[in-house]
Amino acid sequence: MNENNQLRDAFDAIADPTRRQLIRLLAEADEIPLHELTAQFQMGRTAVSKHLTILKEAGMVLDRKVGRETRFRLNAAPLREIQDWVAFYSKYWSTNMLRLNQLFEEEEQ
Repeated sequence: MNENNQLRDAFDAIADPTRRQLIRLLAEADEIPLHELTAQFQMGRTAVSKHLTILKEAGMVLDRKVGRETRFRLNAAPLREIQDWVAFYSKYWSTNMLRLNQLFEEEEQ
């Protein structure tokens, strides 16, 4: 568990394409009811709910009840860990590509 006392690792939560799609949909809206999320997938309400539960366990999704309806919204803060990890390797690849370009230029001379 990380410092936010989350039940699930952020990398595990985004490992599935359906969950990544859910994150994208939630990022595009303030709040979305479950039935609207379910309409975006070729799976039932229960399957979508299971994916949302995994995202909730990672702290990426918050929900609230409005009458009989459950509405979901994105909490992007846990995605920072992933962004930081990718940024490190982005810098790594940029540095290595610069070195590779320098080697090619040296060989051409």
